[in-house]
Amino acid sequence: MAETLKERIVNTLIEVRSIPRAEIEAAIAVSKEKKIGLDKALLEKGLISEKDLLVLLVKELHIPFINLSKYKIDPQLKEIIPERIARQYQIVPLSKLQTTITVALADPLNIFAIDDLKSITGADIDVVMGTETDILKAIDSYYGTKSTTSVQDVSKDIDIKDFEVISEQVGFTQEDIHIDEGEQAPIIRMVNLVIKEALKQRASDIHIEPQGDRLRVRYRIDGALIDAMTIPKENRNAIIIRIKIMSRLDITTTRAPQDGRFKMKVGLQEVDFRVSLLPTTFGQKVVMRVLDRKSLSIGLDGLGFSKEAVEILKEASQKPFGMILVTGPTGSGKSTTLYTILNSLNTVDRNIVTVEDPVEYLIEGMTQIQAHHEIGLTFASGLRSILRQSPDIVMVGEIRDNETADIAIKASLTGQLVFSTLHTNDAAGALTRLVDMGVEPFLVASSLVLILAQRLCRKICQHCKEEIEIPEAAFKNFKFKIPAKAKFYHGKGCKMCRQTGYSGRMGITEILEIDDNVRDMIIRGISSDEIKKYAIEQKHMITLWEDAMKKFIAGLTTYEEVMRITSSE
Repeated sequence: MAETLKERIVNTLIEVRSIPRAEIEAAIAVSKEKKIGLDKALLEKGLISEKDLLVLLVKELHIPFINLSKYKIDPQLKEIIPERIARQYQIVPLSKLQTTITVALADPLNIFAIDDLKSITGADIDVVMGTETDILKAIDSYYGTKSTTSVQDVSKDIDIKDFEVISEQVGFTQEDIHIDEGEQAPIIRMVNLVIKEALKQRASDIHIEPQGDRLRVRYRIDGALIDAMTIPKENRNAIIIRIKIMSRLDITTTRAPQDGRFKMKVGLQEVDFRVSLLPTTFGQKVVMRVLDRKSLSIGLDGLGFSKEAVEILKEASQKPFGMILVTGPTGSGKSTTLYTILNSLNTVDRNIVTVEDPVEYLIEGMTQIQAHHEIGLTFASGLRSILRQSPDIVMVGEIRDNETADIAIKASLTGQLVFSTLHTNDAAGALTRLVDMGVEPFLVASSLVLILAQRLCRKICQHCKEEIEIPEAAFKNFKFKIPAKAKFYHGKGCKMCRQTGYSGRMGITEILEIDDNVRDMIIRGISSDEIKKYAIEQKHMITLWEDAMKKFIAGLTTYEEVMRITSSE
């Protein structure tokens, strides 16, 4: 059987340097206890000088030195050695030949790293030396920047006291949680780390996904998913249990979807989290939606809407009755807009009741109902019950069927101001959708106050914003007039925006106000295209595309982003 590197080191120290085995074993114990390299332990105990150790490494152990800046690394090795291990032990995988993997280490005497690598990969490990600086640069280049740092490196700086779960499951004892006592604090720190990093990077969602050999953590930032970190497979169950306990979910259920929520106090800030668990091939996937109630207090002006759009929405929301619809695809910010409006209307003299699936933001002073279809509490049945509670303002999470649409519209005609959402591409399309659901055109015409269609558009990062040239030919087919001296910008990409060139999002809107002419057109069955044409030509309605172009010319977003979000226009 081939001699391991650990055995080679020990035997060489005994044979070449005549160091007693007991002294070497004592140095190994110090290395393990203090979590330092064996080289540092040997030097600390005075068993060898730094110069003699270097000679030993190169001459006696035949460990070669490599210049990593000139070495091309095989990208497939990422799957064999995860980033967590690479960063923890400062290792870069270089090549794999049959059952042997060659790695570069800053500390080739780190026998614990080599033992771990052998256990993880099931392969023999061949070692070369590199400088610590070169290895850290190579890891960043190979796996991505330090934003995808390992859990262990960062979690040791997380203080459990900084995170307080306000709503946590009751009824479970310590024995119900299948985590060893010594592991509880690390697991809590690990979950806290995932949450802390998500808040730090302004993530809207946290995805914890079981893979074959690890847990992958991804954040949705500005609408796009990015890799954040990986977690060892052996911690999977403990982490899922921790999140379930925080979310008041049954920890014994693993083969059925579950939904829950919890509130966490991070420092002085309270943040709500909506949790969804889904059984998958490799285990339960967790998605946590980050719901920062503080964002609702910024008002419509803080959502990035144009001044004209804000004024129209504020005026419409002061109507005593009628229906206001917000339309757009999933993830376009419809719920945030509705909650922001409701939050501004939430005064002691108003009875505001909502029926939602799910309830996203919990707002004090409002009555919020969670729909439960399995027990018959649907949007329609919930809405019927709400109307017996003498509400002033009603919010229905989504109009999905004729029954809900019919009740909501009739409620808006009998003294309630009703808010709801629909999935349509533009504002005028909502009219057709309601009629297609079987609602009588005269009821649609009589009830609607306005329809808001919206999208979320990424903003240029202000830290790396720079002026660019766009050829006039790119705008030749546009009806939109581009000012002659307009300047165009994009984000070059920097650390602050994770090299994307974008940071944050803003709302793009299209508002169709329902006047007498539009009502007449609805009753006569005029198509939504004709109604939209009338609104543009006669009412000067600003379309989604025009609003996006205005923000582009104002230097708030890019030409590519305008094309991306308005491609159907």
